[in-house]
Amino acid sequence: MRVLVAEDERPLAELLATGLRRAGFAVDTVHSGDAALDHLDLHPYDVLVLDRDLPRVHGDDVARRLVAGGSPTRILMLTAATGVEDRVEGLDLGADDYLGKPFEFPELVSRVRALRRRSARPPLPPLLERYGLRVDTARRTAHRDGRDLGLSPKEFSVLQILLEADGAAVSAEELLDRAWDAHADPFTGAVRVCMSKLRAKLGVPALIRTVQGAGYQL
Repeated sequence: MRVLVAEDERPLAELLATGLRRAGFAVDTVHSGDAALDHLDLHPYDVLVLDRDLPRVHGDDVARRLVAGGSPTRILMLTAATGVEDRVEGLDLGADDYLGKPFEFPELVSRVRALRRRSARPPLPPLLERYGLRVDTARRTAHRDGRDLGLSPKEFSVLQILLEADGAAVSAEELLDRAWDAHADPFTGAVRVCMSKLRAKLGVPALIRTVQGAGYQL
């Protein structure tokens, strides 16, 4: 799952990004409304954590443009204004959820996950058994034939994306877009290296095959 944090307070933005990454999300950060719009044009984000009072382009205008363009990205709006009228106004702008500052970080993570469940891409169930795998999407653990695979957060994200594809091939470009942040270099072979490690941990018989010209298939 890919998240964009648009927050002009840089220490808070980095704190949110660090915590969300630990929770298993791929996260990018920007500090102004125009930068948020640029990133949203370039990358497919599942959720936008949007500070309402952004410089250059106000958070309200970012939300309006996103909704007007028919974007599937869900919006969680953050603001220090916590009155009922402020919440109603934010939701009327097109935000899917609204969280007042200060807030407890576990609540933010819970709301981001809830928005992911409402996104266009259907989520996996909390516990999934398929292809001999037992995958716990809440704890982000995976077992095969009772053996804990010990997947890294990135390896689990790639496995989850392949499971969500339900037998369809997933291109390396899509994996890079969804499991890595915007700083990932597409020429470093990051997907190939991660896939090699994931295959080794999954063991035999092999579960992931390379589909020529299409990507990877589980």
